Amino acid sequence: MPNPPATRRPAPPAPPRAPRRAWRSVLLAGLLALLTLGTVYYLRHQVQLNRYARRAWATLTKGGLTGREKTPLLAGYSVHGIDVSAYQGRIDWPEVARHNVRFAFIKASEGATMRDARFARNWREARKAGVLCGAYHYFQPNRDGQIQADLFARTVPLAPGDLPPVLDVEAPNFHDVAVLRREVARWLRLIEAHYGVRPILYSNHSFYKRHLAGHFDDYPLWLAHYEVERPAMPRSKWIIWQHSDEAYVPGIRGVVDFNVFQGNFEALKALRVPPAPAPKKAPAPKPARR
Repeated sequence: MPNPPATRRPAPPAPPRAPRRAWRSVLLAGLLALLTLGTVYYLRHQVQLNRYARRAWATLTKGGLTGREKTPLLAGYSVHGIDVSAYQGRIDWPEVARHNVRFAFIKASEGATMRDARFARNWREARKAGVLCGAYHYFQPNRDGQIQADLFARTVPLAPGDLPPVLDVEAPNFHDVAVLRREVARWLRLIEAHYGVRPILYSNHSFYKRHLAGHFDDYPLWLAHYEVERPAMPRSKWIIWQHSDEAYVPGIRGVVDFNVFQGNFEALKALRVPPAPAPKKAPAPKPARR
């Protein structure tokens, strides 16, 4: 007998394909969610984001800058100054001094070990150009205040006639605000004892209000507050206002921080490190009795 023809089993049905429109809907919803979140974040932080964008652009185009660009001085103040670090590169200090820069604070150290690579040159050349100088330390909140004070004292040869030392407190990477305040207080106390002059405390407006206000009122305040007509604190609370971190000063290629002192130049000079006390004269020997 002939063999019966083999029966073919029907192929299993293919799994149903997800509708393309469903994937497109999910992708579109995700993109809209990201756009919404990005818009909300930008509206909350637009001032800071715009500033970062402008600084990044200035850095990218630094090769095209000449070092002769100039930002107008802030009206209403007679004493203007800058603060600098290695970030500004090689500075032509005589040129800076010719453009109404009366004072400069120069970064000296950071944390427990870091010395600014250009501090020694900036310190020497700025003073030689006749700019009234001070030095600052960038405080790392998770490092011991005494170790940081020792580093600054070993780095900065403050002398009578220089501006007071400055502690820059703004780094947000800490866990306990009480520890932060304790170590800041230790640095300030040790440095005041070392140089014989009360240090200046620097911070930005939001950080100061949140973490430092009411705890260091005995120290002069240098306040950073940008893109406002005036600081949102009474004039009695601060002595120096850093009103811009993206200014141009001839002699510096790229942006630099711009500051004003609240008083006149004589008032600024009154803050300087005082002269060392004259050594006491030994009493004259009494004549021997005969």
